[in-house]
Amino acid sequence: MELEPELLLQEARENVEAAELRRELGHRLEGAGGGGVRGEGRIKESASQTRDVLKQHFNDLKGTLGKLLDERLVTLLQEVDTIEQETIKPLDDCQKLIEHGVNTAEDLVREGEIAMLGGVGEENEKLWSFTKKASHIQLDSLPEVPLLVDVPCLSAQLDDSILNIVKDHIFKHGTVASRPPVQIEELIEKPGGIIVRWCKVDDDFTAQDYRLQFRKCTSNHFEDVYVGSETEFIVLHIDPNVDYQFRVCARGDGRQEWSPWSVPQIGHSTLVPHEWTAGFEGYSLSSRRNIALRNDSESSGVLYSRAPTYFCGQTLTFRVETVGQPDRRDSIGVCAEKQDGYDSLQRDQAVCISTNGAVFVNGKEMTNQLPAVTSGSTVTFDIEAVTLGTCNNNEGGHFKLRVTISSNNREVVFDWLLDQSCGSLYFGCSFFYPGWKVLVF
Repeated sequence: MELEPELLLQEARENVEAAELRRELGHRLEGAGGGGVRGEGRIKESASQTRDVLKQHFNDLKGTLGKLLDERLVTLLQEVDTIEQETIKPLDDCQKLIEHGVNTAEDLVREGEIAMLGGVGEENEKLWSFTKKASHIQLDSLPEVPLLVDVPCLSAQLDDSILNIVKDHIFKHGTVASRPPVQIEELIEKPGGIIVRWCKVDDDFTAQDYRLQFRKCTSNHFEDVYVGSETEFIVLHIDPNVDYQFRVCARGDGRQEWSPWSVPQIGHSTLVPHEWTAGFEGYSLSSRRNIALRNDSESSGVLYSRAPTYFCGQTLTFRVETVGQPDRRDSIGVCAEKQDGYDSLQRDQAVCISTNGAVFVNGKEMTNQLPAVTSGSTVTFDIEAVTLGTCNNNEGGHFKLRVTISSNNREVVFDWLLDQSCGSLYFGCSFFYPGWKVLVF
């Protein structure tokens, strides 16, 4: 029985959909490393790397142990030489004294025999000389010779139990883990940086510290960027549109060794780094121009960003590295445009926080206040667009933004009215006394 053309077409469509579903599932499995070629490759590659690490480590360990044993042997042999030289010298001196005394006595005996062979008259002078010499020599005197029990007898004291101790340590040294106890959970791009978050994946592992490393994908060397108990860190000095690799490990509670590394994750930032304007007389900038230091110059004014690089929906963060003398006119904040001739951001078309914690919106101080800014304080600005077009209000603004300023675990939320829509904003700071250093990211 022949099928109708409609049924044949329907069956063909179902077969195509089934094939596409199978292909999609295959791609997902392969991408997740759950059983595809990539998963098998990861197992083989990690196994090969683990073998190389184990071989290299134990070869290094054998070399170090051999070197330590050789050094200890040399030290003990030197002790033997020193004791031998110090204890044998008195015996050598005693033997020399005895030999000298014996030789003197033999010479005196021969001289006496010769003197007595001659007659009394002609040998009187020899006999007199012999008698005089004999009276000045103590023939019955010998140096004190130590008893045999007092003579040192060297021996080596070796404790064979060290072999069992070393054996126990060697048998317990090193482990092979199939999965690291910690993995990178999320990479969040920031202007000039990437926030790295990680978490434990082994419930039986109690972490005391974490260690985060990163490198450019073109580099062969990872470098430490964070060691501590936190599970989140922002890695700064990230070049835009450049791929970086990140990995993390942990140290168990009360342990000295680090766990195996997590699976490396690749991340990058497409956001333009925030930079301060270079060449402003009152401020010194870091090489990447993301840190501004108020110097001793008497020049005052607002230091603005190089460009309007802050966009609504992002989080703008200022971290105060060092502080100087505070002044109520100090300011840290954002503005719609640069305006020269002002000493502070406490003006129209700007929102800011002063170092005493006061918050200003378009030059007016708010009733709500944040804690005073101190060394290590982090001030964040989160801004969202609320209204586009004309606002039904009598406050003169036509564009409304909702601003959240946070500092020292407190925050204030308010609406900021602007004369016109701004796709991006400038940031700035002003300090009247030197010593203030601010990092922006």
